[in-house]
Amino acid sequence: MEGQVTWFALLLCITVAASASSQTCDPKKVSDNPWVYMKESLIGCWTSFIREDQAEVHILNLDFTMDSKIIDLQFTNAMPMNLILTSPHMAYGLYNISADVNIYINNNSTITLFSEHPSNIHKQDFPTQDEELVKWARQKFGGVTSFTTIRNLKTISSTGIKGTKPDSPYCILKNEDASEKHFMKIETIPLASFKYCSPQQQNRGDEAELHIINIPEKAITRNVSLHVDTEKSSLFLRGPQGTTWTFLALKHTQFGSNNDILLPAMTHRIDPTITTNSDNAEDVQRMALDYFKASTFTSYTELELGQSMVSLVLGKKDNPAAISLSVTETVPVIAITTNAPHQMPLLMQLYTSPDYRSPLDPNTKVQSDKRIYAEISGQTLGDIFLTIKVISCFVRSMGSCPVEKELPFMPETCSLNSCPNSTRLSFSLDQLQELTSTTWDLECSVKLCYSENCGDGGRVKRNLKVTQPCLQPPTPPCFVFGLTGVLGIAFGGFLIGVLLIGALWFIKIKTGYPTALDISSTAANLPGCPCSGAKRQPVSTIPSPSENSSANASIGSTQSTPTSSMA
Repeated sequence: MEGQVTWFALLLCITVAASASSQTCDPKKVSDNPWVYMKESLIGCWTSFIREDQAEVHILNLDFTMDSKIIDLQFTNAMPMNLILTSPHMAYGLYNISADVNIYINNNSTITLFSEHPSNIHKQDFPTQDEELVKWARQKFGGVTSFTTIRNLKTISSTGIKGTKPDSPYCILKNEDASEKHFMKIETIPLASFKYCSPQQQNRGDEAELHIINIPEKAITRNVSLHVDTEKSSLFLRGPQGTTWTFLALKHTQFGSNNDILLPAMTHRIDPTITTNSDNAEDVQRMALDYFKASTFTSYTELELGQSMVSLVLGKKDNPAAISLSVTETVPVIAITTNAPHQMPLLMQLYTSPDYRSPLDPNTKVQSDKRIYAEISGQTLGDIFLTIKVISCFVRSMGSCPVEKELPFMPETCSLNSCPNSTRLSFSLDQLQELTSTTWDLECSVKLCYSENCGDGGRVKRNLKVTQPCLQPPTPPCFVFGLTGVLGIAFGGFLIGVLLIGALWFIKIKTGYPTALDISSTAANLPGCPCSGAKRQPVSTIPSPSENSSANASIGSTQSTPTSSMA
């Protein structure tokens, strides 16, 4: 009996041990990690330039640090372009391009391309230094659409999307992430190796994926940027003291770490949630399982890098969404975010009514006497809800004479249920009525707040088309005549006639002019108007010298008669 109990206890211990061992895995060095891979920041630029013939101008600077220098160019569905290839190393490649793609190679280039149709390959004498090459391309083609430095290129292909970037007319070289250029898909040879493993038992059902990243104590890496590209996951991060993990993007992620964590656009840090100094793989794995109360994990990655700063992407490589985000990320149509790479992507949507039900189409013009409503939203950082606080808003005209005006706004009420990670506000466009420009950029600066701590959230921009309201000419008053009006007008006319007749009669009386006057005789003897009120003068009795003597005598006798009578 005692023997059976002993055997049963031994069997139980073996079962428990096997079960415990199945929860962990032994990491091995791999050249291609299926979950975690690096992103590099190399010299480049990206502009809005396009030639008059609708051809783009792209420059590829190929850098190789490994022995394998065989490249593959696939531009069969590319937009019309002039592609300039340069490299300080010897490289061989195959290319398959459309008829609208012309490839330019330096006369002394060590790049050798093979194809059945070499007519699109042109050799030119141009400089190889980055700045000088951009200057040469600008002189030859009128501008540069993009300059991209790629390290250890394996395959590059066109996505068939227009390769220009809005609002950047000049090619200014700076550090950039080439994977953000959505017009091409780049596959490179891994830059470094990782230690990686995954237990046989995987997550089931809706249980979140658990990923573990461990930086050994002897590593010099102290700053890690993470771009999380999994929809639902838990992340356990362990590193030496002084390590900082910065999240560039986060999708419904929970995390735990023995180091400081910096969230996007946050000026303060999240303190460590665990304490550990062991970098042993099995210890770290068990600690992660215990922290998240999980039965298994999805992946374990151990960094073996020689850099102090690295940028990592967490996401399944064979996931189309992951490839789309890391290689062919596109700019939203309705809004353009101007945030720095470490900040949360923001989105601004406009509405014409305070119910926020009908989004405003970007091509729709809004009358300047109308009020518009805006909603600015961002992503949720795991279980952390950030509050968006609008600081200021401006409008900038996009015409030949740029005008910038501050746009006052009014906060709108928004419940936590209807907009948990956004804010609402409204604008009045009255001050734009006197301006002639119709196309504007509406840009708002925001802060992101967690509890009482706020950090710079960057800016969010949206185009806005404004039209002036149609001013109707004043309508002349219409007089409606009724019976009362007609009678009034008739009586008024009658009264005016009576008054005029009375006035004439009064004038006649005052002049004293006889009514029976012989007009004809008066006209012969009285000078001037017979109706004149002037006193009439007596008729002169002095004869004129032209009268004959008989007439004078007659007149004289006639005048003397009264004298003799009087005597």
